[in-house]
Amino acid sequence: MTIAALRDICLDSVDAPRLARFWAAALGGTLAEDPGKPPRVDHVMPGDWSLWVNPVPEPRVGKTRVHLDLRLPIPDPAPLVAAGATVTRRPDAEISWWVLADPDGNLFCAFPPRPGTAPTAVEVYELVVDTADAVAVAAWWASITGGKVETGAGAAASVVGAAGFPWEYWVFDGVPERKTVKNRMHWDVDLTGPDPSELVAAGAQVQREPDDDISWWIMTDPGGNEFCAFAPR
Repeated sequence: MTIAALRDICLDSVDAPRLARFWAAALGGTLAEDPGKPPRVDHVMPGDWSLWVNPVPEPRVGKTRVHLDLRLPIPDPAPLVAAGATVTRRPDAEISWWVLADPDGNLFCAFPPRPGTAPTAVEVYELVVDTADAVAVAAWWASITGGKVETGAGAAASVVGAAGFPWEYWVFDGVPERKTVKNRMHWDVDLTGPDPSELVAAGAQVQREPDDDISWWIMTDPGGNEFCAFAPR
């Protein structure tokens, strides 16, 4: 049974307009700056998904534990560098992709085009989450969103077929270190019921209830990853 469906991606920043401009340029999206709302980047993901950039007072610290993987239209990340990204690691004997940092220092990965394909723009193709127990957290989200878990070599698991998920894979990558600070990137979900009671019964925790400032619930999954849950639209 599907308890929730994915709806958006959010990224925290001390300079939200600047970071939103970068991601709009990097992904060829439309920058929207509505009065009273955080800036967002539209038209970069299938369906009605947007990338919201939320202003926060605290600077980024620690490892980037949630990031996007991008597919390049050419064999190098020149379009991303032109938009303002910094290359932190090039393909080498261990990896076949580039690791880059956005203007806030958030790391993300960029992959060359697949053989025989000719994409016309930079595209998002998966969401990656570092976690200490990849299979367990992936299985939890699969049970919540009606997806299924695929495992392969190494300490990683992927959720495919999650309700509302717009890309090829939702990857949970097993890492030895535990989460110690708030994730700078998180995902939002639409609930199928009027409140998150089913999520709580399944093992999620409520960190903040709707109040005078927000109309949604701020929650954490069993791996401690923050996400926001919205009542049905």
